Amino acid sequence: MEVVFIPHALRKFKLLEKYGFFITEAKVIEILRNPENITIGKKSRKIAQSRINDNHVLRIVFEEKEDVMEVITFYPARRGRYED
Repeated sequence: MEVVFIPHALRKFKLLEKYGFFITEAKVIEILRNPENITIGKKSRKIAQSRINDNHVLRIVFEEKEDVMEVITFYPARRGRYED
């Protein structure tokens, strides 16, 4: 399945670098294809999640449209907030 990033998601890479999170497109795609967890978010969008270090997970908000996974946004979050 093809993965595309909307413009907002593409801007997130540089924004997160300012806060010390160096996330690559390859990492986002890897998590989308093999997440530790998927939940349903607002507007029935899916949220894929996987650990990126000892303290944080990366949460990726996306929509599935035919043969495309469209990345809306992504963000790091503290593990304790989203993991059981």
